[in-house]
Amino acid sequence: MPDVRTDAAQPRASRRTRTLFVLAAAATAAAVTWGGWWTVYGRFQENTEDAYIKADSMTVSPKVGGYVEAVYVQDNQWVKKGTPLVRLDNRQYQAAQDKADATIAASKADVDRAQADIEAQQAQLAAARVNAAHAADEWKRYAPLAVSGAATDEKLAELKNSRDQTAADVLAAQGRLASSQAQIIASRAQLKVAQADMRRSKLDLGDTVLYSAMDGKIGDRGVRVGQLVQPGTRLMTVVPMDRLYIVANFKETQIGRMRIGQPVRIRVDALSDSIIHGRVDSFSPGTGSEFALLPPENATGNFTKIVQRVPVRIRLEGVGRDTPLMPGLSVTVEVDTRGTQS
Repeated sequence: MPDVRTDAAQPRASRRTRTLFVLAAAATAAAVTWGGWWTVYGRFQENTEDAYIKADSMTVSPKVGGYVEAVYVQDNQWVKKGTPLVRLDNRQYQAAQDKADATIAASKADVDRAQADIEAQQAQLAAARVNAAHAADEWKRYAPLAVSGAATDEKLAELKNSRDQTAADVLAAQGRLASSQAQIIASRAQLKVAQADMRRSKLDLGDTVLYSAMDGKIGDRGVRVGQLVQPGTRLMTVVPMDRLYIVANFKETQIGRMRIGQPVRIRVDALSDSIIHGRVDSFSPGTGSEFALLPPENATGNFTKIVQRVPVRIRLEGVGRDTPLMPGLSVTVEVDTRGTQS
């Protein structure tokens, strides 16, 4: 009589063999596929999750102090370069400029008056020199006559006195002219000081209105109307949303094949289904630890080797002002290094 258990076990063994064969074939195909992918593509990819979106934002701060009179923008508003953002109370700066204008007018009048004095003193000096020359000639002409008795000693003494007096008048006129010349130099210097004060007051008056230095979006707006602000007070931030970039911190063992211009695939945690493309833009001139507040002193104490991170800047492609991206978001980047190594 045939063994029923033996006959039933044979189909099961056959099915098990076929299953194992299929699994082995699938595993082999998967291994071959993965090996091909790794050989052609995977081994050239360098990725990191230590990456964040950045922007070169502009902090809006006043150069002068005063009370805030008007705020022209709202939170998250897009502004263009040159858009007025905040206006401070400018009355004291307007008064300073008016005072400077008046001082300039007075200084110019002093310069004109000193110039007129110089012209008058020059005329007086010329007249004094003519008189002195005439008196000297008269004395010289009468001196021989007094010796021969043709002229009296009194006449010669009078001429000598006139000669000396006119010579003294020349010296006095020269002194007055020098004094007037010194005065005009001082007046011109005062005019320059007044003009400098006017330029400074004009700058201060202009600085009471703050403008955006770039296109961007308003963020971190903490200024309010009526607030007293001092120079350097942080009022708001302008974020250039159309010029975002990524700083990815790669291990030092990953950057050997990286080059500027290589393509980058970017996955943003906030946009899990989207792939953004970019290019390697530049490499930091040092590792992150080199620019830390307290750099490590490896020459002292016990040494433990730690893999360093190198910041790599990545330029985003196809990102405009309406992008949902924003500075601070975490991203995962993958750099394609094919072409740098066979």
